[in-house]
Amino acid sequence: MLASSTASVAGMTNVVGVIAFLSFVSNITGHVATLAGKITEQDIGEVYTVLYWLFMFFFGAFVSNFIVKSLDYRSTYVAHSTPIVLEIVILLAVAFYGNDVGSMSDFQREAVTGAVLFCMGLQNGLVSRISGGLIKTSHLTGLITDLAGELSDLLHPHVKRTRELKDKIYIRVTVLAFFIIGGLIGGYLFGLIGMTTFFVIPFILSTILLYDIYPVLLHRIRKWWTA
Repeated sequence: MLASSTASVAGMTNVVGVIAFLSFVSNITGHVATLAGKITEQDIGEVYTVLYWLFMFFFGAFVSNFIVKSLDYRSTYVAHSTPIVLEIVILLAVAFYGNDVGSMSDFQREAVTGAVLFCMGLQNGLVSRISGGLIKTSHLTGLITDLAGELSDLLHPHVKRTRELKDKIYIRVTVLAFFIIGGLIGGYLFGLIGMTTFFVIPFILSTILLYDIYPVLLHRIRKWWTA
């Protein structure tokens, strides 16, 4: 559930970001290459912009980990849900502010792109921490590399086909599939409703939070009812 839902969110966000802001917003690999190119061209303005984007993704992952560490003493749910709530709030603000994306200046578009990259850093950092580094919902380069290695192990005659190996392959295929599905849905919705698509993404994130807390709420209701 965690892998599929967050991967679909990353896919949707990335496609909508490319269409609306002309920039990838779920990963920073391409931005690092762009940074090197802009430095070579001595395009100082663009260098600052790309550095800002890289920092926002980094800062999002930093804040996510810091929040989890700070709130873990209260409850695991509070610690894990707070970064998602913050992501929801920022994406809603992007949806409202970016509603008239066509009239945005370059500076405004770059600032909003940075805000979305911050959200993806929050999400990626949280999911990576929860899964012990197994799941990174927006980093498909590493995912496909790991998947290829694990499939090679699965098919190799001298490697034992353990349940753990099969589970890892299943999770990585799930992440990849739902990232693609999320991207297709994001592109389709953007063609229909434009920037309003950013309202759909927080809705999906909200269902993740509700899905996680539902068993706890159900247990408390049953306990109260039988008291």
